[in-house]
Amino acid sequence: MQNFTNLERLDPIKRGSNERKKDYKEIYEIFKPVDATAQADRCVQCGDPYCHNKCPLHNYIPFWLRSVANKDLETSFKLSNETNPFPEITGRICPQDRLCEGDCTLEQDGYNAITIGSIETYISEMGFKKGMKPEFPAEFSDKKVAVVGSGPAGFSTATYLMRAGINVEMFEKASRPGGLLTYGIPNFKLEKEVVFRRFKFLQDAGMKLFLNVEVGKDIAFKELIENYDAVFIGIGAEKSKKANIVGEDSENCFLAIDFLKNIQQKHFTESYDKKYEVEGKNVVVIGGGDTAMDCIRTSLREKAKSVKCLYRRDAMNMPGSRKEFKNAKEEGAEFVFHASPKEVLLNENHEVIGIEMFKTQLSQKDESGRQRVEIIDGSEFRVDADVVIFALGFDVQKVDFLAENGIETNQWGEIIASQNQESSKPYIFTGGDCFRGSDLVVTAAQDGKIAAQTMIEKLLKNQ
Repeated sequence: MQNFTNLERLDPIKRGSNERKKDYKEIYEIFKPVDATAQADRCVQCGDPYCHNKCPLHNYIPFWLRSVANKDLETSFKLSNETNPFPEITGRICPQDRLCEGDCTLEQDGYNAITIGSIETYISEMGFKKGMKPEFPAEFSDKKVAVVGSGPAGFSTATYLMRAGINVEMFEKASRPGGLLTYGIPNFKLEKEVVFRRFKFLQDAGMKLFLNVEVGKDIAFKELIENYDAVFIGIGAEKSKKANIVGEDSENCFLAIDFLKNIQQKHFTESYDKKYEVEGKNVVVIGGGDTAMDCIRTSLREKAKSVKCLYRRDAMNMPGSRKEFKNAKEEGAEFVFHASPKEVLLNENHEVIGIEMFKTQLSQKDESGRQRVEIIDGSEFRVDADVVIFALGFDVQKVDFLAENGIETNQWGEIIASQNQESSKPYIFTGGDCFRGSDLVVTAAQDGKIAAQTMIEKLLKNQ
């Protein structure tokens, strides 16, 4: 270990930008054993591992790095899967530069962080290749929990409940499981077979998965309360935020989640709205997070004529992952910074022909420590466009069954819960975006794990 003085950081091989734009296959290769071992051998094994502390799931990162360095794949696989319900997914999509790798001791000391995310992916993929699987008990208790929503939070909850021998029945309104992982994250970042493989492990262990079933519509939430020992609500946040500007309701103005979902449905050969096809069009994306990058890179693969990203701050203040910004630039996106939308410009047929923008500047920091954005008076400028996609974040969609069943929400519609993820109604739990607002997959996974641990305590240990 501690071989960082002899070895540089190594990123996984990435397909060339011209090649990868032609398809939706993942762009990164899985590490070869020799590369994973060498990178893991750079770990300092510090006594107070910042990578572990910064990870929302508190993964045993130094421990599985040591096991990889020692070529002990079985131990690495067990350690990686112990704290994480789907490490091969978080390894692919987590913004490691803002989490584990960003707080790596080597990164702080100028040696460049260990490639933690890629090693995390390598462990599971190599383990699966060797026939390893997540473990579940041979016998289950008589306890049964309903999980509403199959996104990251519900996915995580189900995993930890089943590991403890609690039966799970999951209800998903879409035709495929995974929620955001399936319909919100494009294949070039996360191929769907990776997601479906994990669900198959759960189903093989006994989980019942009900697809095309919307709670509150196809089945009453009250039925779940009556027929299950506990319920977990993980319905996400699917209501895209708008810019609240003139012209944004045009048919050629898209909300990010609607665009990404329809393109994914197209690739599944499911029914989709063809208005979201952008081939040959000039596309403008408003926003600077990972969802904006997903819209940009999807538009490029859908053969848009041009793709521009307009963001109100500068590149250093973009909230998304640095590698996603870099990938989008490599693939041909143009970025315009210090630009805030004023009005969508339409022709006489109410079709988008452009967007008028304000120039901005950054001023004093607010209470969060981030610089405020100021509009520069008289700075308007026009950007031509045929399509405008707003990627400005998400709000929680209001669902009637919450209030109808005494489940309290806050002013933003987010479900109120204790630190143990239990809602205002006993034995009803929640987590993920419908609890905390739009956030990361890994934080949703941690919410689900905490909720499951609380349910295990209440249902099994207090009998």
